[in-house]
Amino acid sequence: MDDRADEWLDKGGSVGKPLEVMEVFVVDDDGNHRGVDETGTLYFKNAMGSDFEYHNDPEKTAAAHLEPGVFTTGDVGHLDADGYLWLSDRKIDMIISGGVNIYPAEIEAVISENAAVEDVAVIGVPNEEFGEEVKAIVAVSDSSVDRAELGDALIEACREKLAGYKRPRSVDFVDEMPRTGTGKILKRALREPYWADSGRTI
Repeated sequence: MDDRADEWLDKGGSVGKPLEVMEVFVVDDDGNHRGVDETGTLYFKNAMGSDFEYHNDPEKTAAAHLEPGVFTTGDVGHLDADGYLWLSDRKIDMIISGGVNIYPAEIEAVISENAAVEDVAVIGVPNEEFGEEVKAIVAVSDSSVDRAELGDALIEACREKLAGYKRPRSVDFVDEMPRTGTGKILKRALREPYWADSGRTI
């Protein structure tokens, strides 16, 4: 096995190195470029000169561009020292609590470790003091599971493995997750009931 194959195996969880014709920039919310292992919104520039645009939506197209030819698809992640790209989450699903960016995927991974959890989605819900707080929405694999006990256990697991600000304040249960035709969880549909009376958009 060559060195590149060994390196690839060491990078389990990475999406790999970008194609040579694709330049990747990691950018913070102020438009500043981030360094190695620093998380931010991913922007791409094709060295072949190709670009992308939303069909019949010039405003959305403009919002997706940092500058002409440099665009984002809304993914959040980082580049490591070896140039491998790691995805954290979708920016649209990011939770901002007390000015801190919280990426649901990390919390969802911890909750998914519990065998009683069939499905999980972590969302931001209104909080008067912090703007948003973390809530976990869970579907269980066995209807006989005591949901109150499971909720406590999941919060405790997050307390042990995650920083305090990432810990869900609460866990709600659903019988089934809403999904798109391709199977992706519809987080907006999960958020809507919590934000309906807040006077704010989600």
